[in-house]
Amino acid sequence: MTTTRDAFLDGRLTLEQPATGFRAGLDSLMLAAAVLARPGDQVLELGSGAGAASLCLLTRVHGISVTGLELQPELAALATSNAKANNLDGRARFITGTVESPPDSLAPNSFDHAMMNPPFFVEGRDDPPPDASRAIAHIADAEALARWTKCARIYLKAQGRFTAILPTDRLPDMLTALEKGFGAITVIPLWPDAATPAKRVIVSAKLGSRAPFTLKPGLILHENGKPTAISDSILRHAGALDG
Repeated sequence: MTTTRDAFLDGRLTLEQPATGFRAGLDSLMLAAAVLARPGDQVLELGSGAGAASLCLLTRVHGISVTGLELQPELAALATSNAKANNLDGRARFITGTVESPPDSLAPNSFDHAMMNPPFFVEGRDDPPPDASRAIAHIADAEALARWTKCARIYLKAQGRFTAILPTDRLPDMLTALEKGFGAITVIPLWPDAATPAKRVIVSAKLGSRAPFTLKPGLILHENGKPTAISDSILRHAGALDG
């Protein structure tokens, strides 16, 4: 596998990732910024890839631990190597498995947070990327969101928090998937600029909550062709996204 070495968070984090497969970018950083973890929390990432979101979160919040579950063994190995290279291996572990049949080393009801950037393109509707590894990360059947959300529900503690990033057109499917077991659902649109419809949304929820749905104002990413102050804080300085 050919890889590149790329800097994140203004150079605070350096990751090796596939040259042509799934490559971390805005989605991974925004996902990490949206997880409101606190010291002592344990976080599960479903579909952790080369570890970008998990390691960005560990860089931002000290005193937490992250477990990444990844389908592709070569990406899980790359994430493990990235954690070690950034001196985060003491708080991160990456394991190979599927959301449908996770390994026994994952204990149900043991995580304070579950986060995911799931395969959101739909087989038979969307064209798959030409790269096989990238296709695995990006495309699945229409019921995949429901299965990924069910997996998160199994491994979260009571009142544990769920966070996902996905395209706006998959929001109805995600809300349906969260109907079983989750409440306090919050949606944060990510606007490319003030005049462009949101292409991505951050969805969060709390397991076992009965609190109502909240639609937040969201985040405008660019203004006059440059990152907004909040966007820059997240992308360069590991800031948190609170909507």
